[in-house]
Amino acid sequence: MSSKLANIRRLGIKEIRSFLHDRALLIFVLAAFTIIVYSAATAASRELHNAPIAIVDEDQSQLSLRVANAFYPPHFKEPELISYADVDAGMDEGRYTFVVVIPSGLQKDVMAGASSDMQVNIDATAMTQAFIGATYIRSIVTAEVNEFVSGRRDEAALPIEQNVRVMFNPNLTGYWFGGVMEIISQITLLSIILTGAALIREKEHGTLEHLLVMPLSPLEIMAAKVWSNGLVVLLGAAMSLYVVIQGVLDVPIAGSVPLFLLGVALHLFSTTSMGIFLGTVARSMPQLGLLIILVILPMQLLSGGITPRESMPDIVQYIMLAAPTTHFVSFAQAIIYRSAGFSAVWPQFLAITVIGLALFLAALGRFRKMVETTQS
Repeated sequence: MSSKLANIRRLGIKEIRSFLHDRALLIFVLAAFTIIVYSAATAASRELHNAPIAIVDEDQSQLSLRVANAFYPPHFKEPELISYADVDAGMDEGRYTFVVVIPSGLQKDVMAGASSDMQVNIDATAMTQAFIGATYIRSIVTAEVNEFVSGRRDEAALPIEQNVRVMFNPNLTGYWFGGVMEIISQITLLSIILTGAALIREKEHGTLEHLLVMPLSPLEIMAAKVWSNGLVVLLGAAMSLYVVIQGVLDVPIAGSVPLFLLGVALHLFSTTSMGIFLGTVARSMPQLGLLIILVILPMQLLSGGITPRESMPDIVQYIMLAAPTTHFVSFAQAIIYRSAGFSAVWPQFLAITVIGLALFLAALGRFRKMVETTQS
């Protein structure tokens, strides 16, 4: 037993050395846990920020002037006054995300107590900003009209007072969520790529045959690839969490980082086994890339990291319980955002361990068949 563990240790060190000497792969992993994580957190804004807006003022009244001047940074850019004939061209060219058309006779109708319609044109290709911006515009226009008519900005008093308390992210800062979720995505992606590519590289370079003539079992070869590539990804995730998320982005981590990294290690046991399984199926690196796309996209999109699982059809929710990413995203969000302890996430830890064992055994079976085919 000790000799087998020694073989697994030596083979794993050989894998790590091979990774460190592969400059392209090393740069790719470093970039994934630094530049890509930072870009994913900051590039795609989830808040309304400097949205381009234009105003078509056909009323030319005191009220329309108040409405037009109510849009200002940081939510909106300085409004641009245009004519109605320029609306379509401006929207088609992408110059404006919002165009507010103030109709003629707005102030007259408001003062007379009559209803009046105000047209808001929205470029929905920017979905997040379009949804949030429509709410902002409605609130701004309502407040300006109320203040103009009654001298008060608030709407009519409701019989129930609503007090909203936002937990875990009080300011609704988008990059708090985006950066952490990108680390979660990169952990899954890189662990599958590294192990699958390591096996394909062994086959293409002929070094797999060299290993097979040694007194090594398929279990030892596979276990070495699992722990070595998993360790690389684990260290990259820890570095990204401490340096990029907490250091550069200054995102607070509510829960225990060691507990999260323990869960990452369990998840890596599953995904590295999956990478080896895909490596036994693929015959070349391009085939492996296609297989990874077919596997990764559904796992990432349906795991709950991008879209809440509760909004998915029931059958999809049940099917995705067999995927390790579903449980990974669940306990990662609970630990990092909600400060959950082991007593709260142990069911996910247990589920991901069982899935990992199943994937490891399936990959080992495929790898043994591949070895027997190679030897024959």
